[in-house]
Amino acid sequence: MKKRRVLIMGALGRDLHNFLVCFKDNPSYEVAAFTTAQIIETHRHFPKELAGRLYKKDIPIHPESELPQLIKKLNIDEVVLAYSDLSHQEVMEKASIALSCGASFSLLGPKDTMLKSKKQVIAVCAVRTGAGKSQTARAIGEILHEKGKKVAVLRHPMPYGNLIKQEIQKFVSEDDFDKQHATIEEREEYEPWIKLGFSVYAGVDYRKILTQAEKEADIILFDGGNNDESFFKPDLLVVIADALRPNHEVTYYPGFVNLLMADVIIINKIQEAAPQAIKTIERNIRRYNPRATVIKASSVITVDNPDLLKFKKALVIGDGPSLTHGNLLHGAGYYILKKHNASIVDAEKYAIGSIKQVYRKYPRLKLELPAMGYSSKQIKELQATINRTKCDVVVDGSPANLAKIIKINKPVVNVTYDLDRKSILELKKILKKRGFIK
Repeated sequence: MKKRRVLIMGALGRDLHNFLVCFKDNPSYEVAAFTTAQIIETHRHFPKELAGRLYKKDIPIHPESELPQLIKKLNIDEVVLAYSDLSHQEVMEKASIALSCGASFSLLGPKDTMLKSKKQVIAVCAVRTGAGKSQTARAIGEILHEKGKKVAVLRHPMPYGNLIKQEIQKFVSEDDFDKQHATIEEREEYEPWIKLGFSVYAGVDYRKILTQAEKEADIILFDGGNNDESFFKPDLLVVIADALRPNHEVTYYPGFVNLLMADVIIINKIQEAAPQAIKTIERNIRRYNPRATVIKASSVITVDNPDLLKFKKALVIGDGPSLTHGNLLHGAGYYILKKHNASIVDAEKYAIGSIKQVYRKYPRLKLELPAMGYSSKQIKELQATINRTKCDVVVDGSPANLAKIIKINKPVVNVTYDLDRKSILELKKILKKRGFIK
């Protein structure tokens, strides 16, 4: 029987997972190539050492812009979409491109992609990136830890370096960031966990990662990425909706899938949202998932040195994915400035290199600087952009402490955001009711 030739569309995360759990060692398929939606400097490869016995050569990774040519050149039978945070319109645009070139187009579901654990699993996912899932996952982790549970935190993958070395990653201290050449995006997600005393697993092969984590944990806690589905079959699925982006919970893939499957839905950021926006999300939940428990939550935003902000010109830096493909209008730093009468400096006019490309790709970005750092070159360009900016102070609203990563020639204030106490108490009741704690 002829092998079906497949191209996987991804962003160096979900795509690699789907390959390893669905296509590796599967004689019915041959994955001829990956494409990536990220801005990449050169073509990359998925190493044959990880691809299994059926692959004698590395599998090439191309920019997504080359998709039509690749389908024809590589005689692709099927294009598999394997990344997240796309509007339903964008999903069908990509499907239409594949179909117009003669290939079939498919999405893999939870039955094919979720791994089953021997331990209890709590998954925290979202309807959009930047909704507040990581702060919620950390709150759940602390509740479990306080009750004496051993928790293994497994984070959605971001392997942008040497994939062989990154097959299984474990971050125990901040020293591991340098040892494993972590990007800014990785630091943003792992650093808050490290500060709380948790270690974090990530990498490429989540079957192997799960096997290792199960040896040391009572409970597996999956901290999702973007608005992607869980990599593991959850015993409890907590999904975060964003009150600042009403209706996105039913118009983005696969966030809508998460909403439909959720056991608990947290409507976050209600303190900044319009009442009508909250009512819209509640109406959508009642329509599509009335069985879910709903919590209305606030994201508590604090700053470490507010005196530096009063009546100053500030450069505001925000979480990169949230401000770019997450379509978030403002990051946490913006709301801090509003409270302290500081003005925002236009970051775009000081941007260089790939940072300037980000503004071109996302023209709706205004004033705030996304903390992009997918490569060492891009990190240097981010540093240069910050240091070129004429301002009095830098407001770091990214989850990572950028001053530890790059040299900044201005005073820096750091913004943090956590789930409010009332919502944490509600989560504690749910965990107790579901048997995770006593």
